[in-house]
Amino acid sequence: MGATTDLGAALLAILPEIGLAVLATVVLALDLMWPESRRRNLSVVAGVGLLLLALVPLLVYPGSPATPEGLYWGGMVRHDVLSQLFKVMILVAAGLTSLMAVDAKGVGRKGEFYVVLIVSTLGMTLMSSAGDMIMAFLALETTSIPLYILAAFKRGDERSAESGLKYFLFGSFASAILLYGLSLLYGFTGQTSLYHIAQYLTSEAFANNPLPVLGTLVMVIVGFGFKISAVPFHFWTPDVYEGAPTPVTAFLSVASKAASFALLVRFLVAVFPSSLVIGTQEIQNFWVQLFSASALISMTLGNVVALAQRNIKRLLAYSSIAQAGYTLIGIAAIQSTSADGSAQAVAAVGFYMFMYVFTNILAFAVVILFSEATGSETIADLAGLSRRNPFLALMMTLALLSLAGVPPAAGFFGKFFLFQAAVQSGLTWLAIVGVLNAIVALYYYLVVIKVMYVDRSPDEDKPIAVSGAYTWVMGITGVAVLLIGTVAAQPIFEWAVRGAAALFAL
Repeated sequence: MGATTDLGAALLAILPEIGLAVLATVVLALDLMWPESRRRNLSVVAGVGLLLLALVPLLVYPGSPATPEGLYWGGMVRHDVLSQLFKVMILVAAGLTSLMAVDAKGVGRKGEFYVVLIVSTLGMTLMSSAGDMIMAFLALETTSIPLYILAAFKRGDERSAESGLKYFLFGSFASAILLYGLSLLYGFTGQTSLYHIAQYLTSEAFANNPLPVLGTLVMVIVGFGFKISAVPFHFWTPDVYEGAPTPVTAFLSVASKAASFALLVRFLVAVFPSSLVIGTQEIQNFWVQLFSASALISMTLGNVVALAQRNIKRLLAYSSIAQAGYTLIGIAAIQSTSADGSAQAVAAVGFYMFMYVFTNILAFAVVILFSEATGSETIADLAGLSRRNPFLALMMTLALLSLAGVPPAAGFFGKFFLFQAAVQSGLTWLAIVGVLNAIVALYYYLVVIKVMYVDRSPDEDKPIAVSGAYTWVMGITGVAVLLIGTVAAQPIFEWAVRGAAALFAL
């Protein structure tokens, strides 16, 4: 597969990334020029800029005469509908996170916070369209290093410093293992392009010896497992989610996970396709078994441990682990015998990540407002929230019901498409386990809702104010969660199907 050499088309293919670089420069310049009294507006500049950039992938449509689908920049970047879908959700998540940081103590007036956030977003958009192992790893590190900084951004807060250090240590080990796996793939094939490796793995050197390739695959899965918080690579997640500034936790929980799943899907389908057989070992069946086991353990451990949590951020951390487990059902279902079934599985993953971005941002917006107003992140202290601010309680309820998969919230169709893909791929047992786990999760989500509406608090007469920026964030995400769970479900899923079809048409 050759790379397109048209410079105009190549520039349009990375237009969102160019926009991010310009936006980071503008925010940095404004931070230097504006006095302290005006720096609160940096949140608006960064947030609105990122949301406007989210429109760019929709305007530069893959397959148009100006920007045909294909590889650009020497094969480093793949421009297709799948990358378009994930770029939109990543940019939206970054924009909403910037708006949520407006009044967050210790970050809201810091221009460097928004610059680092935008740089991390740049890495994520490149991850979603990487067509080469070199670009994939560079994008991954461009994403990760700023996230380490953001997690430890509150230098005077011991919890924030601890979360940044833990995230850095775990991330460094995972990146080293991933890089070693990628280097072995290059050593085996002499190729760095994701789309050329598979044909070399079928060479005579591996005809009767699949173990080196399987070992390499395991190393790659370890690296991705860390980024998506899949068991057993999840240990960093609760502490980092609890200790990091809450806007950073929100961004980390959705954007980083979405970018990682985008790259994971592309990597598995391109490098280890269903047609790849080494000796008597079908490589795809091997990684399907690994991901099925990881999905089972991630769902179960995440939901069971979440039952015992008393801190709302730790509860959402274990919920995030469980959500990764649900999404891995779609990854495992890619092994379907039919091309349509495999495309449906990839589309289910894309749809689930799309709805998860809006759902989790909505939940964390409420958590930020509550914690900033009360100084508490304890679930018990949410008592009486429905009387202190009915709008906040309603938005939190909507987010939790979506995470639980209750209609008409978006999470219902998210789980439905994943379980349907599993059944179509012959993984009915995994779909059943997913349904049972969803029932367990419903309990601890309902407990939080009960605390907000039923439990009493001596502070019920102290209302919690909602600023204009948060009204916009919760309004956008709340409406999106309802629309994706009703009238917008089919159009977005069809968009994801087109992205999956482009992936399998390589």
